Amino acid sequence: MGGSSDARVGVSSPDRRVRGAQLAQIMRFVVVGFTNTGTFYGGYLALHPWMPYFPAYTLAFVLSLVGSFFLNTYFTYRTRPGWKKFLLFPLTQVTNYVLQSVGLVVLVSWFGMNTAIAPLVAATVALPFTYLVSRKILLPGRAAMAADADPQPAPVPARSGEAA
Repeated sequence: MGGSSDARVGVSSPDRRVRGAQLAQIMRFVVVGFTNTGTFYGGYLALHPWMPYFPAYTLAFVLSLVGSFFLNTYFTYRTRPGWKKFLLFPLTQVTNYVLQSVGLVVLVSWFGMNTAIAPLVAATVALPFTYLVSRKILLPGRAAMAADADPQPAPVPARSGEAA
């Protein structure tokens, strides 16, 4: 029998560490999602008195998207940002929008769900897919496996003129 398996659960310690790291990452993703939603909505409310609703919506969306990129990069996935990741990151929002839109139409039109509740259900269903797409973009290939094995925060780059 040797090894480091936990007889009660039948899962080895390294597997439990990886699962724990993945669960922590998912929870950080959810926290960033709530933060991003609040940032977007607060930005929209702050901008709307100064401009028409759609430009306010668009500017708040873009600002929250940029904020979401950095929060997900440093906090959720604990990796370094880069231009390629930054330029690909809006695909997470496209994925989210398409899945939520399809889900909304299906829930309302096919299942007769209340239009006040359906967006929340559609968003909940879309969440795992959005997580996977953002993870794929921000932790490509082997970086994802390394993050699971060693969930340490990425170092914050030093500002110019500071010691590394």
